[in-house]
This record gives sequence, C-alpha cells and structure tokens, in this order.
Amino acid sequence: MEAGNQTSVLEFLLQGFSQDSEQQPILFGLFLSVFVVTVLGNLLIVLTISYDPHLHTPMYYFLSNLSLADICFTSTTVPKMLVSIQTQSKSITYAGCITQVYFFLVFGGMDTFLLTVMAYDRFVAICHPLHYTVTMNPHLCGLLILVSWFISLLYSLIQSLLMLRLSFCTNWVIQHFYCELAQVLTLACSDTLINYIVLYMVTGFLGLVPFSGILFSYFRIVSSILRIPSAHGKYKAFSTCASHLSVVSLFYGTGLGAYLSSDSSSWRGMIASVMYTVVTPLLNPFIYSLRNRDIKRALQKVLERTLYVQ
Repeated sequence: MEAGNQTSVLEFLLQGFSQDSEQQPILFGLFLSVFVVTVLGNLLIVLTISYDPHLHTPMYYFLSNLSLADICFTSTTVPKMLVSIQTQSKSITYAGCITQVYFFLVFGGMDTFLLTVMAYDRFVAICHPLHYTVTMNPHLCGLLILVSWFISLLYSLIQSLLMLRLSFCTNWVIQHFYCELAQVLTLACSDTLINYIVLYMVTGFLGLVPFSGILFSYFRIVSSILRIPSAHGKYKAFSTCASHLSVVSLFYGTGLGAYLSSDSSSWRGMIASVMYTVVTPLLNPFIYSLRNRDIKRALQKVLERTLYVQ
C-alpha cells in the first residue's frame, strides 16, 4: 500500500494488553465479569428509579440518565475487546474504528455534562431549598438533558468527520485496546493540524467548563453547609451530595490519569484508561446504592416484588 492512499485502509490493528496466549482466558473472564456487572448494576438503578414514584425527582432523573450513559460508555469498548480476545483477532474495520471513536466521545461527554448538571441540582437543593421545586422544574431538567445530548453529539460528529478527511500510512497498529482518537491521529500521513486544534480546544473547553461549574457548585454548597448551626443538619446536608462527590472524584481522577499520561500506549496509560472507561461505570451504581438510603429502600422493594412474583 502506498502512503497516503486512504481508500485502501480497510482495517486497523488494536494492540490490546497482552500477547501471551495463557493470559487471554484470564483477561476474557475478568472483563466479561466486569462488563456484565456494570450493565446489570446500572440497569438495576434505572429500573429502580423508574419503578419507585418517590424517586421521580430531578436528582434521580439525572442519575438514571447517568446510568444509561455509563452502560453505553462501557459498551463502546469492552464488547469489541472481548471479541478480539476470544477470536484472537486484533483487527477493527476503518468504519468500525470511526464509529467507536464517535460513540466513545458522545457518551464520555454525556458523563461529563450529567455530573455537572447533578452538581447544579445539589447546589440549588442545599443553597436555595425554598426555590428548589420551582427552579428544578421538569421543563428545565429536560432542557438540560437535551442540551447535553446536543453538544456531545455535535462535538463527536465534528471529530468523526475530521477523521474521514485523513489518509493513513502503512502503519495501522493502534497502541491501545480501543480506537483512542489521539492514537489514531498519530497514524495519519496527511496534515492533522486542524484535528489536533479541535481536539485540544474542545476537549479543554468540555473539560474545564463543566469541572469549573462543579467546583463552583461545591464551593457554594460547602459554604452553605458550614453556616448550618447543628451538627446533625450539616451531616444531613452533606450526605445528600456525598455519593455525587465520590463519583465526580472517581470520574475526573481516572480521566485525568488517562489523558495526562505521558504515554497513553504504555501499560500504565492503558491501565489508567481501563479505570476511566471500565471501572468507573462499574463502581457508580455501587456508590449510589450503598450510600443512598432512598435507593437502597427502593432496591429492596424491587427485589421483594420480583421474588414475590416468582
């Protein structure tokens, strides 16, 4: 193949984690278990919130959307990885790679926006409790979700269309377990300046603005909690946002570890990516179910009703 001939690019090769055939069954079993638990755990959160009328509030509405986004987020990478391990085939088609990049950016962006919206919801609930039901009305909640989807879909579409204009050299090996956008761009023979400008500008914007919003919300939340006279009141107020704060810390901590790694194709960089793309969606339902009395009570009702029907 001649360099720069994009039409002959039929597939890329994903390096993955290990070349040792003895480790493949272990990796397959590990990631399959994590994937199943992630999907079932987040799906259970969604069904529980839908089932219990007491959970039909803005906070749990956003949580159910976060769980759906997490299911889709982990589904963009893990199933393909499982197929590659099972079939011993590391190839992914050119169209499949672009599709994976697109949906990875969509659902990763949705996670970021949903966590920001949830922080704003907690800010209104704690700092302006008397205006909460008026401010966080169904119209505003729906609008926040729609705007989050629109921005995520638009950014992902722009990045995917910019990838289509690239031509690639003879090196088609992606040093990762999925089609990571920055890794794909390093394989291009054509000019990628526009791609990198859009990548860094929009990624920085979508990273800094939501994170700044979360920091501002929690700064105001902490200030309001410190003004509560009783210790019980402070604990009760803080407990309403403890789960969200834990998820935010996990999401941004692993995300920064993945994207600030000096070499994302190294073993350390791929482990950071696994934490960000696989482990975080796995832990989210456990964090919310274990630290939230309403969720635990609703889960108990769902399980009791399921056992009763059986």
